[in-house]
Amino acid sequence: MLTTFLEKVWNIWTAGGWTMIPLAILGLMIYGASVRMFLYFSQREFHKVTEAECLQWLKHPETGRGEIGEIIRYTQDEVAGVDEIHSRFAEVMVSKMPFIDRNITFINILVTAAPLIGLLGTVMGMLMTFQSIGVGGGEMAEMMAEGISAALFPPEVGLCIALPGLMMVHLLKRRRDKYDAFLARLESFSIQHYTKKTEGNVS
Repeated sequence: MLTTFLEKVWNIWTAGGWTMIPLAILGLMIYGASVRMFLYFSQREFHKVTEAECLQWLKHPETGRGEIGEIIRYTQDEVAGVDEIHSRFAEVMVSKMPFIDRNITFINILVTAAPLIGLLGTVMGMLMTFQSIGVGGGEMAEMMAEGISAALFPPEVGLCIALPGLMMVHLLKRRRDKYDAFLARLESFSIQHYTKKTEGNVS
């Protein structure tokens, strides 16, 4: 049963013409890059850290775990003032966010390209169909069938690739925004902690 299903899929795929090859490559690139970014966000672990843990780690930076603990130690270690905390968090943002933005933009471009390649397949299929009409004879019916298949399948496959891809881009953007908001909130906590600490030392 599985073999029959795979044969049907293969026949449909090959009937779409040469534009199915770039669509396959594009699909692999989209989903491969998306999975890589989801894994990247899962390794950040910012969504697992509670506000109470952040405040505890700010009081005792040596207890901080993972990437968040490293950020806290870097932004708290021997700082000379609030401006330096701002500066260090800006460095953290510059080291993290451009990489995320570049990858999301890259995936978005690939997703946008999928329906366009499908449309190119439609144009090529229509050209094959018109060419078969011009040839005539016994080969006309077979060439027209190939042209119609090449015109129909690529746009369908392009849309099937692009629609889930759009959903993944949306989810990645949401995770990016949550990560950005978490770092901004962590900066605010750090400044508040530093201010309270310096006021306590003065008094």
